[in-house]
Amino acid sequence: MESLLLPLLSLLFIFFFLQFPSPALTQDGYFISCGSDGNATVDDGRVFAGDYKSSYLSGDGDNALKDTSNSNSNSLYHTARVFTRTSSYKFPINSSRTHVVRLHFFPFISHGYNLSSAVFDVSVSGDFLFRNFTADTNKNVTLKEYFLKVKTTKLEISFTPTWKSSFAFVNAVEVFPAPDNLISDTAQLVGPTGTQHYNGLFEKVLETIHRINVGGPKITDSNLWRSWIPDEQFLVLPQAAKPATRNAPIINWGIVTRDIAPENVYNTAQQMNRDNNSLSQNFNISWGFGVSSDSKYLVRLHFCDIVSEQLDELYFHVYIGDSFAIRDFHFHDYVFDLAAPYYADFVADPDNLSQIKIGVGPSEKTTLSKQNAILNGVEIMKIIGSGVSRKNPRKLSIGVLVGAVVGVSAFSLLLVVVSVLVFKCWRKTTAKPRSEESVSWLPVSVHERSSRTTLTERTNGSDRPNKYLGLKMSLTDLRLATENFHETSLIGSGGFGNVYRGVLQDGTIVAVKRGKPESRQGLSEFVAEITVFSQIRHRHLVSLIGYCEEQSEMILVYEFMENGTLKRHLYGSNLPSLSWKQRIQICIDSARGLHYLHTGSAKGIIHRDVKTANILLDKNYSAKVADFGLSKPILSLDQSHITTVVKGTFGYLDPEYYKRRQLTEKSDVYSFGVVLLEVLCARPAIDVSLPRDQVNIAEWALESLKKGLLEQIIDRRLVGQINPISLRKFMETVQRCLSEYGADRPTIGDVLWNLEYVLQLQDIPVHREAYEDSAVSAVGPPLPDVRRVPSRSVQLESDDPSSNGNGSSETTASGVFSQLFGSDGR
Repeated sequence: MESLLLPLLSLLFIFFFLQFPSPALTQDGYFISCGSDGNATVDDGRVFAGDYKSSYLSGDGDNALKDTSNSNSNSLYHTARVFTRTSSYKFPINSSRTHVVRLHFFPFISHGYNLSSAVFDVSVSGDFLFRNFTADTNKNVTLKEYFLKVKTTKLEISFTPTWKSSFAFVNAVEVFPAPDNLISDTAQLVGPTGTQHYNGLFEKVLETIHRINVGGPKITDSNLWRSWIPDEQFLVLPQAAKPATRNAPIINWGIVTRDIAPENVYNTAQQMNRDNNSLSQNFNISWGFGVSSDSKYLVRLHFCDIVSEQLDELYFHVYIGDSFAIRDFHFHDYVFDLAAPYYADFVADPDNLSQIKIGVGPSEKTTLSKQNAILNGVEIMKIIGSGVSRKNPRKLSIGVLVGAVVGVSAFSLLLVVVSVLVFKCWRKTTAKPRSEESVSWLPVSVHERSSRTTLTERTNGSDRPNKYLGLKMSLTDLRLATENFHETSLIGSGGFGNVYRGVLQDGTIVAVKRGKPESRQGLSEFVAEITVFSQIRHRHLVSLIGYCEEQSEMILVYEFMENGTLKRHLYGSNLPSLSWKQRIQICIDSARGLHYLHTGSAKGIIHRDVKTANILLDKNYSAKVADFGLSKPILSLDQSHITTVVKGTFGYLDPEYYKRRQLTEKSDVYSFGVVLLEVLCARPAIDVSLPRDQVNIAEWALESLKKGLLEQIIDRRLVGQINPISLRKFMETVQRCLSEYGADRPTIGDVLWNLEYVLQLQDIPVHREAYEDSAVSAVGPPLPDVRRVPSRSVQLESDDPSSNGNGSSETTASGVFSQLFGSDGR
C-alpha cells in the first residue's frame, strides 16, 4: 500500500505545485497587471506582476492587448486581458480572513477590440459581483472594490461575456488581506421604529460605493491604498456647513486604529455654520449620496471632536434618512479624550429612494449658543448576496485522500453520462428555443418574478385593458432595427439603460432605450413613461412610438431628435455655440411643453426631472421635453401637493420639495429656473471642480446678481449679443423661479409669457448709458412699453392627436429623437 501511496502523493504534490506556484508578489497579496508580460510600478510604489503565462489564469487567456498611444499616465492601463468566454483568475489563500478585491477597468481600442463595447459579468467563487457591466465610454478608469470574508483555500474571480458575440476584459486585479478589525460582523439596522442589531456581514460581500473625507481635501490612505474624496458635491445645503480643521497629531486612538481611517480624516470635519444668519436656529447639515434602491448598505460614520474646548460639552443627533441613527450623540460616552476618534456602523435601506441621506443636527440638551454638530467621514458599502462559498476545509487522512481522488473520478464519469442524457431530453422537450442573442439578457430572479408584474398584467381588470396594445413592438423587430443592439448603433446611456439609433422596417428612424436588467429605475419608471405618453401629445413633448417587454426586456422606442440634448449644445462638446435668440426660443419651446403637462393634459402632470439633459432638439433646433419616468399625475384640481419620496437630480431639486417631500407644479418651475441659468451661463448645475462658492449654479448666480456682478457669469460666447433690457427681464424671471417657497414662484404659464416678452425685448433698440449695467438689481431705465401678446400655448391645448392646433403634435412616428449623449441619465 505504501508503495502505491508514495507515487500518488508525488503526483498530487506536482499537480498542486504546478497549479498554484508560490506567489512572486509582495505585501502578502496578489497584484496583477493584466495582459502584460512585465511588471508595472504604480505611483504608490506597489509592483503589479504581469500575467503572461501565469498559472493563476485559466480559460480563454490568450488575448492580451497593449495600447502604446494610451494617454493615461498609469502604466496599469496600457494593457488589458480580454476574454471571449468564461475565464478566471484563481488565487490560493493562506489565511481565513477578510480580503480586499479590486478590479480596474480602462477602455481603449487595440487589435480590433474596442473595450468600451464589452458587456460582461464578474463573479467571485460563484457569487455575482455585478452583471452586464460596460466600461465608461468617456475613457475614465472604473475601479471596483470589494470586501469579503474568505474561508476557503482558493479565491476564484471569473469573467463571463454577457452574450456570445460579446467579450470581457480587465486591466488589473488586486487581492490582499484586510486588517482583522476593519469589518465587523454586526451593525445597527436603522429604521422608522429605531435601531436593531443586524448580524451576518461576514457572510456578505461589501462593495465600496462612497468613501468621503468630510470637510477636507482628497487623500490617499497608504495602509490600504484607499482614496477619500471631498464632500462638497454631496452637501444638500452647502451654506449650512462650515469646515473645521485640526493641525495636531491624534494622541489617543482608543479602540480605533489607523487601519480604520487615516489621521487626516479625523483631523477635518464639517460643523454647523452658525455664522450664516439666513438659516433657522435649529438647522441640520445633510448629505445626499446616490445609490441604487435594490440593496441594503453598510454606512460607516467617523467622528472626532476637533471643535470643542471640553469633552462633555457637545451633544447632537445623527440621522440616516428620516430616522434617528443616534439620539444625543455624546463623545464622552465613547471616548475619554478630546480629539479622540470614534466610528459607528449602520445598515440602511434606501426604501426605493435613489439616495441615502445622512444628517447631523443640534440636540436639545445644550443651550442654543453652544449647539453644534459635526461629522468627519463617511463610507457607504453595498451589501451583496450571500458572500463567497463557506466550505471549511477539513484535514484528511491519506486513506481518505486516496478515496476522494477515486470517488471524484467515478463521480465525474457518472456526471458526464447524466448530463448527456439530460441534454438530450431537454432538446426533445424544448419547443422553439430562443436564438443565442435572445438569451443574452438574464431572466428576472425568482424573487423578482414573484414581486414584479408586467405592464400587461398591471392593466388587466382596468377600464381600458387594451389601451397600450397599439404601442407594443416585437423584440425581433427592434433587434433588426438596431443590428442586434450593436455598439455602432449606441448613441448614449443613462440610469435606465443604453440608447441606440434604430431604423424600423418602414424606414422610420427611432431612438431605442433598452433598460438594464438591474437598472435602478426599473419597471416602475418603464410603466410610468408608457402611462404618461398614453395621456399626452404635444409638439414640444417627445413622442413615444412603442415599447417592448418580451423576455424580461424593458425597451422604449421614441422619435429621434437629430441635434441631441440642450446640455450638449451648452457645454461639454465642441458643437457650435447657440445664439442668445436661439437659446431663448428653446426655453420658450420647453416652457410650452411643461405648460401643457401642467394644465393641458388629462389630469395635469408634474415632470419631476426637468433639466437640460431632458430637453432635446430636432433638426431645426425646436425643443421637446423628454423622460417622464419620474412624472407624477395631479390627482385632483383642489390638491395642493403630492406627498412622495424625493426623486430627481441634484442641482435641480426644489428645496421645499426636498425638505417637506411635498411635490407641486412649482417644483418643476424651480428646476426650470436652473435650466434658464444653464442657458445663460453655459455650465453645469453642479460643478465640484469650481471654488466652493461657485459649485451650485443657482446660489452662485443669485449671489452674483445681488453684488451686481452678473456680467461675470454670462457665457463668454454671448458677449455683445444680449440686449441689457432683455437680460434684465430674463433674470427677473429666473429670480422668481428660484424663490425658496413655491408660493412665491410663478406658474409655468407666467414663465412662458415672460420668456416671450424677453424675446421681444431682445429686438428693441437700446442706447447704453453710463448708468446701465447687466445686473438686474441696478437702477436703470424702465422696461419699454411693449404690448405682451399672450402666448397661444397659455390656452389649454388639445391633446387630441387629430387636432391641427398649435398644441397638437405635428410629428408622427416618422419624426425624429435622440437621448442622453454621454452619462446624462439620472
